[in-house]
Amino acid sequence: MRYEFPDALKVTCDGPIRLVEIDRPDELNAVDKNLHRALATVWRQLAADTDAAVVILTGAGRAFSAGGDLDWITSFLDDPVGRDESIREGAEIIDEMLRFPLPVIAAVNGPAVGLGCSVAVLCDIVLMSEKAYLADPHVAVGLVAGDGGAAFWPLLTPIMRSREYLYTGDRISASTAVELGLATRVTAPEDLLPEAHRLAGRLAAQPAQALRDTKRVVNMYLSQALGGPMQAGFAAEVATMQSAEHRDRLTALRKNAPRQKESAR
Repeated sequence: MRYEFPDALKVTCDGPIRLVEIDRPDELNAVDKNLHRALATVWRQLAADTDAAVVILTGAGRAFSAGGDLDWITSFLDDPVGRDESIREGAEIIDEMLRFPLPVIAAVNGPAVGLGCSVAVLCDIVLMSEKAYLADPHVAVGLVAGDGGAAFWPLLTPIMRSREYLYTGDRISASTAVELGLATRVTAPEDLLPEAHRLAGRLAAQPAQALRDTKRVVNMYLSQALGGPMQAGFAAEVATMQSAEHRDRLTALRKNAPRQKESAR
């Protein structure tokens, strides 16, 4: 099957395994307009690939994904049409991942921040390098964590712990992510992709229908529980996108972008 995406998202075929790689390493795999659209549409193309059985999702270079590209996100301050389109696509990413029939293994090789964190945690199995971490810093830039964190984390980890990390935006180390239930297990950096491929091979050898239907039933709980919170979260995120505090915080962050990028490494 031929996949059609921008260069920032690559799909590699290895028998029944599909390796999906976010490939903007110089920008720490930050999500810009084209990559955001690709993340919303890749799941339908993968589902249509009749030879695929398992998907591995990872990032190129040192990061899984540093979240939204600052240039793109800053453009929303004066582009309400682009802002609203990004919200619709954000909802589409989450919906498509929940409905996707094949198992998805996240190989989190480095920082997974904001949307990158949400995409990682939405995968069926989350393997993390010892050097990786999760973080959702929406609140720190004046936004509601509407694209997954506030709605999704409490289904996986105690609400008390979710509150602390969502309110502060603090980094969650790989070992703490496992403890909280936001990740499956930790590996040495050099073992991350080999372990992901070994696990993908095991899943690909399972009876396909039984595996797909098991995922479908498990995800029914998530989809039903997320209906109200996700709608409320995205509505609240749009409202905070229009706040003066968000504009001030984002503008300051954008001015310090080189320093911020370095800190994410």
